Amino acid sequence: MSKTQFFTSLKNEVARIDEAAISKRFEHLIEDFNGDPSPKAIIEGQTISIFNSNDYLGLRHHQALKQAEHDASSKLGTGPGAVRFISGSFAVHRQLEKKLAAFHGRDDAMVFSSAFATNLAVIFSLIKGQNKDSLVSGNTLVISDELNHRSIIDGVRLANLESDAKLIFKHLDANSLSEILSTNSEKFDRVVIITDGVFSMLGEYQDLKALRMVVDKYDDKFKEGVLLIVDDCHGVAAFGKTGRGTEEISGAKADVLVGTLGKGFGADGGYVVADQVVIDYLRESAATYIYSNSISPGTAAAASASLDVINSSEGQKMIQKLANNVVDLKNQLTAKGFKFAASSVHPIQAVLIGDTAKTRDLTKEMYEKGFLVTNINYPVVPKGRDEIRVQLSASHTKEDIAAFVQAFSEIGKKLAII
Repeated sequence: MSKTQFFTSLKNEVARIDEAAISKRFEHLIEDFNGDPSPKAIIEGQTISIFNSNDYLGLRHHQALKQAEHDASSKLGTGPGAVRFISGSFAVHRQLEKKLAAFHGRDDAMVFSSAFATNLAVIFSLIKGQNKDSLVSGNTLVISDELNHRSIIDGVRLANLESDAKLIFKHLDANSLSEILSTNSEKFDRVVIITDGVFSMLGEYQDLKALRMVVDKYDDKFKEGVLLIVDDCHGVAAFGKTGRGTEEISGAKADVLVGTLGKGFGADGGYVVADQVVIDYLRESAATYIYSNSISPGTAAAASASLDVINSSEGQKMIQKLANNVVDLKNQLTAKGFKFAASSVHPIQAVLIGDTAKTRDLTKEMYEKGFLVTNINYPVVPKGRDEIRVQLSASHTKEDIAAFVQAFSEIGKKLAII
């Protein structure tokens, strides 16, 4: 058959990925959680402490979220039934969007099926070039941080811009961004700058105040100005005194902010917040919003309940506990002789190992001791910068962290890492 050779090519590519030890299809299957105050996963009958989850506040197990999801599903059904503009919009969706807008101090918000879908649609819609069916046209320059997330990269690719209209500024370097804007001053109608808020490999965050100063400096050098889009999926509900993320930490705002409900908020789905005119335009142009189902009514209700919790005194205690857990882990691992791949105050703590085989062995042996962690290896990180990405949660107790550090240290000594 003619497709046999194609299937052979696919098989060879899978073999190449397996040989490079970067396979992602061999997941651990979580069967249940126990009822501890710090819930542990049940995997193949074994109790496992999760130290690689994005559930930064532990809200996915919060009773208020589970009850809200249950009540909404019982009343409205398990799915939306259609895309939003047909019959898939529920009052609970708009209630959630209004809460998200208020949470971030913006005019309005839109909820998508995922944060990846949000980035694809928002970026493409705001940077697309000449389109005979759209009044939004003209030549756009896009400038991205060199370590941006794959969803940002793909969003830019979708716009199919010319190569000289897609430029990269050095990671976390506002001066590099300024140089690019200066060089391209008045060559384009508009500029769109895109960056992650928190970079997930190392837990580093972008200094939005520094970027904001550059954006404002060059805004009048272009016919339609300079727009700053920030993807803060790892920042919101995980970072900052009140959980407002990188904007709160940096003391500056993006023009368009993308977030997720599937990490710190403990639910699922993505969202964008911005000025009303931007949201109105995106509702008419964002393909993954218009032509794809939204999150279920139950998930929307759970996310709405999450916002209520975070805004309460209980939520503030969770945020503070998460920050305390970060300090505790760093202090204990440093005392044991471990080094970190970056100086991060985020719940993502990348422990530098520097050896591919040792990171894999450490991950395997930690699992055998009842801890789930993730090893990050080349080519995801540079050669010699192999790491174990530890992710903390407010649900972790002091006992959880102490037990983790003890096991991590024992294996680290065995593998001659420390």
